[in-house]
Amino acid sequence: MRIGNCSGFYGDRISAMREMLTGGDLDFLTGDYLAELTMLILGRDRMKDPDRGYARTFLRQLEECLGLAKDRDVRIVANAGGLNPAGLAAAVRALADRLGLDVTVAHVEGDDLLARAASLGLGTPLTANAYLGAWGIVESLNSGADVVVTGRVTDASVVVGPAACHFGWQPTDHDRIAGAVAAGHVIECGTQATGGNYAFFARDFPDLRALTRPGFPIAEIHDDGSSVITKHPGTGGAVTPDTVTAQLLYEIGGARYANPDATLRVDSVRVCGDGADRVRISGVTGEPPPPTLKVSLNHIGGFRNEVTFVLTGLDIEAKAELVRLQLESSLTATPAELEWTLARTDHVDAATEQTASALLRCTVRDPDAELVGRRFSSAAVELALASYPGFTSTAPPGDAQVYGVFTAAHVPADEVPHVAVLADGTRIDVPAPSVTAALTEVAEPALPAPREYGPTRRLPLGTVAGARSGDKGGSANIGVWVHTSGASDATGKADRQWGWLVHTLTVDALRALLPETADLPVTRHVLPNLRAVNFVIDGILGQGVAYQARFDPQAKGLGEWLRSRHVDIPVELCSDIPVGMCPDIPEELL
Repeated sequence: MRIGNCSGFYGDRISAMREMLTGGDLDFLTGDYLAELTMLILGRDRMKDPDRGYARTFLRQLEECLGLAKDRDVRIVANAGGLNPAGLAAAVRALADRLGLDVTVAHVEGDDLLARAASLGLGTPLTANAYLGAWGIVESLNSGADVVVTGRVTDASVVVGPAACHFGWQPTDHDRIAGAVAAGHVIECGTQATGGNYAFFARDFPDLRALTRPGFPIAEIHDDGSSVITKHPGTGGAVTPDTVTAQLLYEIGGARYANPDATLRVDSVRVCGDGADRVRISGVTGEPPPPTLKVSLNHIGGFRNEVTFVLTGLDIEAKAELVRLQLESSLTATPAELEWTLARTDHVDAATEQTASALLRCTVRDPDAELVGRRFSSAAVELALASYPGFTSTAPPGDAQVYGVFTAAHVPADEVPHVAVLADGTRIDVPAPSVTAALTEVAEPALPAPREYGPTRRLPLGTVAGARSGDKGGSANIGVWVHTSGASDATGKADRQWGWLVHTLTVDALRALLPETADLPVTRHVLPNLRAVNFVIDGILGQGVAYQARFDPQAKGLGEWLRSRHVDIPVELCSDIPVGMCPDIPEELL
């Protein structure tokens, strides 16, 4: 059975639903609209209007595509319900009536724990949502629903549910379910599986026009839980073992990837090509899910503001020190948090003013909006004629903005209601899993024997390694793997590159390459089947994405920073890279 995806986040390509419905055959179409930051946004929407709290773009897509899906017998499952799945279900029914369509709509609820937050020991958050699994979706589909909308289910659950319904899986079919979790994890972020945000794009797409509009992915799932990842014919991008591996490594932790229905053993996953734009995922092992559910908590942390000064030409450090002293001394009260960051984007003897300039950012946070509002930003502007030569900033003075704080908690699964609400109003309670297993760390597997290499050159790590990074609350992960498509795999070079990588890229090496991680807890997880290592860096994002602790608050560029760092790479491991694909590498090595 074929499950397509048409959304990787709230704000993804609005035309994707139509593209997926018209591009080829599907049995189900899914969409992931939720993220930690999205729940905060929806929470603030709900504060303004209790009837809101869901992803309204989903309705815009359905207005154009609901009849098309009905005509093509494609059933739709999406977590666009956010904080108000009942409200979204009612809106979909109203839309269907207005369009004159006979469409059955069900929804899944129970994840919203806000009313019980204090009694569950979760404090007083703005939002509190448990990550539910797939069985409410299964009940909804078994009832004949054409459209199922949910609140906060896991991203993979919108794929696991249709698969479990179609094949009649039982909750204890952990291997099969884990296979669908793997497939769901690959397609959940849409075009990241088909060439989007892909480390080797310049190497694998010599004609960059192929990436102007990547197609959305499809998972062909089989009864045993194995799958083939593909896309509709004629769409942009590509599906290769490397694009799929990159997404498998996205926002994971260790070798155990916990989900409410089964724990996926990431170290069991095998990926191989299955023809053009087809990649097979097989060998997946599943384990019982943990006895607790993760709960996403968002709080209003206070108010923030920032100003960015442009420092041009000479004496950059002295200019930064001068404006820092001036601004701090002019504030009548010091904010609870005041941070300075100097980005040395300037070049010596630069040919343009922009490349001769550095950026100095001052960020402030405080519970008092007035303290970090115009009082702060106006103080910065008042320095314009009294500060460093060439004074300018990137934006006019602004008001303080609310910022959020994300934390994760866990509650016993049997404390969380999981309810499928059918089209006729029937409520079906979904029981908590009867078989569970506590999560434990997996011991590091045996590593390939170290070997001797010949001459080395100091080159970017990305010469031989891809990376994908992302946010996990206040932490971030960086999955690093070696290129396996084409000649690298056929000649065994990928295995030699992997052997070098796993012995070279240790925790200490990562801390040396990324100095921002030097004082943070870093854990490495080895995944030999994927020829990959995954690093989890705790605390690098402060208190979550909305806190904006870094200029890259979601850590999406962290992996690319790592790839840009220079290391000593054996020349023999670089010799099959096409000339011109990696301009940083001397041509004689290619």
